[in-house]
Amino acid sequence: MRAFAGEVRLELAETQRRGHATELATQAVGEGYDVVIALGGDGTVNEVVNGLLADGPSPDLPALAVVPTGSANVFARALGLPNNPLDAAGQILEALRTGRNRTVGLGQAGTRYFTFCAGLGLDAEVVHAVEQLRQSGSRAYSTLYIRTALRQFFVTTDRRRPALTLEAPEKPPLGHIFMGIVSNTSPWTYAGRWPLDPSPRASFATGLDLFALRRLDVLSTLGVLTQMLPRFNRLPRGGHVLGLHDLPEVTLRSHRPIAFQVDGDYLGQREFVTFRSVPKAIRVVI
Repeated sequence: MRAFAGEVRLELAETQRRGHATELATQAVGEGYDVVIALGGDGTVNEVVNGLLADGPSPDLPALAVVPTGSANVFARALGLPNNPLDAAGQILEALRTGRNRTVGLGQAGTRYFTFCAGLGLDAEVVHAVEQLRQSGSRAYSTLYIRTALRQFFVTTDRRRPALTLEAPEKPPLGHIFMGIVSNTSPWTYAGRWPLDPSPRASFATGLDLFALRRLDVLSTLGVLTQMLPRFNRLPRGGHVLGLHDLPEVTLRSHRPIAFQVDGDYLGQREFVTFRSVPKAIRVVI
C-alpha cells in the first residue's frame, strides 16, 4: 500500500481469518468510505464484494479497487488491470485522480455474490483438494492446480453417474450433467498466463453463461479442454457440451451432495444452487 501513501487518505486493515474481509468491508460501508481497496487474490476480493453488498447494490456504496496479489487474479485481469500489484496500484491511482470508474454486473449463487465464476462438480472438487494441500504447506502455483485436477479426474471423481440437473425459466429440466460452471465474465480461470475460456461470450455487461459437461470420459474431456485454449479461441462444441449465454437465472440441482465453489473458494457441498445475474451491481475503480 506504499504506492498510495501521500496520494489518498488511507486507513489500513489486515484480515485475520476467513470471512474477516467481509466484516471489514461492511464496516467501511457503515462508516461512509469512498473507496475500499482489496489487496489480495480472488478470494479476498470476493469477501470484500460480499461485505460491500451485504444490504444489496446501491449507488451510494463505496467503490471497489483491486490490487492483485493472488495466484490467479482472474477478476482483476478480466477488468484489464495488470497482474503486477505495483503496476495495478499505479493504474488505480491514476483512476482515482481522474475520477474514473466502471459499474459492472455480478453473479449471485444463493445469497453469495461472485465476480467471475461459480461451479458445481469437478472444478469445485479440485478447488477443495487444492485448499487442503495449501493448508498443509503447498504453494498455489498453477502446476499444483493442474496436478490436482488430473488426480481428481482419474482417481477420485465419479465419472460414471452424473448427479446434476439443469433448471432454467421456461425450459424443461435437463439432466445427465456431471459438472456445471457459471461464468459472469471471461475467462473462467488461468493456467499460469494462459486463459481457459469455456464461455468466451460471458461479460460483465450481460447475464450469466453456463458451461456444462454431460460426459467425463478421457477423449471427450480432452477435446473440450483443447477448445478452451487461447490458440483455438472458440466456443467449445460437442454433443456432450452444453453452453448457454446471457441467462438471468439458472438452477443446478443434484440428487446427492456435490462440491460447490465461488470465485475459486470451496463452500462445501450442496444439493441445489440457484444462480442469478445482478446487473450494474458495483462500481470499480479502473
